[in-house]
Amino acid sequence: MNVVKATRHFEDWLGHHTEIVKKDLRLKHANMKAAVFPFLRATFYRWAQVWPEICPDLAKVPHVLAVGDLHVENFGTWRDAEGRLIWGINDFDEVWRLPYTNDLVRLATSAQMAIETNRLRLDMKDAARAMLEGYSESLAAGGVPYVLAEHHSALREMAVHRLKEVCGFWEKLDKLPTVKGKIPPGALKGIARMLPHADAPRRYVHRIAGLGSLGRERIVALAEWQGALIAREAKAMAPSAAWWAAGAKGPCRLRYQEVLDTSVRCSDPYVKLKGKWIVRRLAPDCARIEFHELPKERAELRLLHAVGFETANVHLGSAKVRAIQADLKKRGGGWLLRAAEVMVKAVTGDWEEWRRATAPKKLANAAAKGSQ
Repeated sequence: MNVVKATRHFEDWLGHHTEIVKKDLRLKHANMKAAVFPFLRATFYRWAQVWPEICPDLAKVPHVLAVGDLHVENFGTWRDAEGRLIWGINDFDEVWRLPYTNDLVRLATSAQMAIETNRLRLDMKDAARAMLEGYSESLAAGGVPYVLAEHHSALREMAVHRLKEVCGFWEKLDKLPTVKGKIPPGALKGIARMLPHADAPRRYVHRIAGLGSLGRERIVALAEWQGALIAREAKAMAPSAAWWAAGAKGPCRLRYQEVLDTSVRCSDPYVKLKGKWIVRRLAPDCARIEFHELPKERAELRLLHAVGFETANVHLGSAKVRAIQADLKKRGGGWLLRAAEVMVKAVTGDWEEWRRATAPKKLANAAAKGSQ
């Protein structure tokens, strides 16, 4: 099955589990065509299909509750219950029980793509080593959350750098179009439970964000609370694409809340799974950090070390630590770099095939078929 057929089959399956926003799905298809890095971000369903076949030895290792579609821009900041600024993984849409190596290889693959496009400026050997060292150190320590209030000065400086555009953040949200038509009851109920007052006057807008989840419904409630705007977003959830790739049948439970509850982290109290909707607070200090938002002077190896460390923070909630440590020791050095190189080649091949198959005229047809 090639990537075009896989996309069509996956989107048909997805449409049986959640409502598809066809206009957003067409945008996703266009973004997939633009460059290989956004293609990787948008196509975890394809990764879940081909990765076990391309790296079979890495698929036969201890399983954990894994992020699934992890990549180097799947990290951001939030505030914990004490108001402290926290950094870590902030998207668990595709969480599933997978080999622990899945997340590490996707991280390394995305890092190599970022290096090749000058989004990261370092040697890939050093990048792979930094991520593995961070991962191993977290396993040995039993995990430690990234609290930026007192520690991790380099990460704190990078995070604070992107918090300067506070006014622009709210202006952008306020300009979003008001939702027309009926809003799903589950979204309304979930948002109401996460507001400071359930009856607070609010306007509902449609937000376009992300890549992997682009095409699913996103409803944002904007309300004025004690003199300023606040926002809550409800995003429609669906079973992990890893479940689809495995050909599983029957009902499938969502595991988003489970991974939040079991990971070693200072949780965001405003992120909760409400039925089939993940509801969260939107604010300048609660968002993913992308490389173009970071300052020119940044400690990239330290950042990648932290990326590996935080990945283990998540895995520790469901990991057999000694089994993973024994497997890592057995593999020695160089395995992550080799796996990343192979997967970059595979993903690039799929991307090139997608570009050829989705010429301007064919793009709309492919999107329409995928969302039927």
